[in-house]
Amino acid sequence: MTFTGLAADELEARGGGWTAREIRQQPAMWVATEQLIQALRPHVEAFLAPLMAHTDLRVVLTGAGSSDYIGRSLVPDLLAGLSRRVEAIATTDLVVGGGQLLQRDVPTLLVSFARSGNSPESVAATEIAETYLAQCRHLIVTCNGDGALYRRHHGRPGSLVALLPEATHDRGFAMTSSFTSMALAARRLLLPDQPVDVARIGAAADLVSADHGGSLAAAAGGGFRRVVYLGSRGLAGIADEAALKLLELTDGEIVAMAQTPLGFRHGPKTFVDGETLVVLFLSNDPQARRYELDVAREIAGDGIAGRLLVLAGQGHGLDGLGADLLPGLDGASDAELSFPYLTWAQAFALGRSLALGRTPDNPSRTGAVNRVVQGVTIYPEPGRA
Repeated sequence: MTFTGLAADELEARGGGWTAREIRQQPAMWVATEQLIQALRPHVEAFLAPLMAHTDLRVVLTGAGSSDYIGRSLVPDLLAGLSRRVEAIATTDLVVGGGQLLQRDVPTLLVSFARSGNSPESVAATEIAETYLAQCRHLIVTCNGDGALYRRHHGRPGSLVALLPEATHDRGFAMTSSFTSMALAARRLLLPDQPVDVARIGAAADLVSADHGGSLAAAAGGGFRRVVYLGSRGLAGIADEAALKLLELTDGEIVAMAQTPLGFRHGPKTFVDGETLVVLFLSNDPQARRYELDVAREIAGDGIAGRLLVLAGQGHGLDGLGADLLPGLDGASDAELSFPYLTWAQAFALGRSLALGRTPDNPSRTGAVNRVVQGVTIYPEPGRA
């Protein structure tokens, strides 16, 4: 990564080579993912058409950790674009409470996101859905053709599997290119009439990785002990993921929080002190932007936070707010903004990890957390063993 000032061999030596490469490769992975989805299009249309004929169709987006946040980031656009009921429910919630969360007589499309597909909850959630639902279909978006989830659903009636390019199966601990590629794939699978300009977002992400605006180096070297990510609508899910990336790659040494800008006022703002960096993912939507800029001005006026950084695709209204305006995104949708915004957060987390002497490819010093979750026992559903 250019902003770290480290050559590739030094990144390798410091345990960050895979993470750095996987952040930088994202624009190429987005192009490859778009091509893959276009090739799948006839199969997707045949699979989805009978489902979308149900006006009472329920679409449930599921995954664990980062994979759950993919769903959260997609819900607002899918609600508007599909005119169907759409919810994000984590696999970890479905495993514990599927009987409460699933409605037997409501036709349901379960959209599962999984980098490896080997987390115990991944397959269990699909099986629990089949246990409780009279009509259940599966759309699987995964990066691993050897994973248990892929093997369970590939070629199976009632399931459609989108296997993403092998390089998206990140080798680093933290999900980076896997997250953004699965998010892009699901968006293009379910909202085919809403194109994503992969050339534009790729160019913006490349500029972010090269620290075109200088905000990465300044933030990563600022010594902040707390970070707050703020985002509205679909960008709220991106804020969730950004906070998790920082927690993961710094092994919990930097405390991170995600909130919506308006929700931040309702208590969570007490988190802020002089060692806090507040990062706002600013919307291009005019209405959302009004509210977000009000909050940004309030934070700047308080003078409590160590620094406020506003990442933006449009330049108006940013005076005095310490903004990093990302070039070429003036007309971008919030969905398109999410990709370079998250690239910034990934690169920042990598920089802080290295600055703290951590090894980003495997940051857990105690081994308490693993790349693929371990130690989960799946118990039979009561009365359904």
